[in-house]
Amino acid sequence: MTDPADRTSVEFRVRYSETDRMGVAYHAHYLQWAELGRTEHMRRHGVRYRDLEERGHLLAVSEAELRIVRSAAYDDLLRVTAWLSEVGSRKLVFAYRIERAEDGVLLATVRTALVSLSAEGRPARLPGDLLAALRALAAPTGSEGSRP
Repeated sequence: MTDPADRTSVEFRVRYSETDRMGVAYHAHYLQWAELGRTEHMRRHGVRYRDLEERGHLLAVSEAELRIVRSAAYDDLLRVTAWLSEVGSRKLVFAYRIERAEDGVLLATVRTALVSLSAEGRPARLPGDLLAALRALAAPTGSEGSRP
């Protein structure tokens, strides 16, 4: 799947350890899969978490919204698509679609808000150069791309 420049997709298989006895993926893993998409999205656009931390900035999840439409099962090939929907001086909001890669069936939508913290754990403005890069990457406000 080819994504617009403002979106990143990652494919992976549901591992056995991520499922229950019925072979259905445990709900908390959807948030981990969203994180996989988010970190890859930022990396592909030149913003690595490691670099942020080395600069003394942390991103902490302050909100998470998960809507499961259909269950993922063991060995399903999944695609998580992530994009940045809002950028503030101290807050970033990401949206995600999780679907089966083989047929494109929507399994879940996710939204996470992250706050910028200093190394001491206090709210802190993101550096100006990083804000500029992230704002260029964000979906236009009010566009269909702002919600999963």
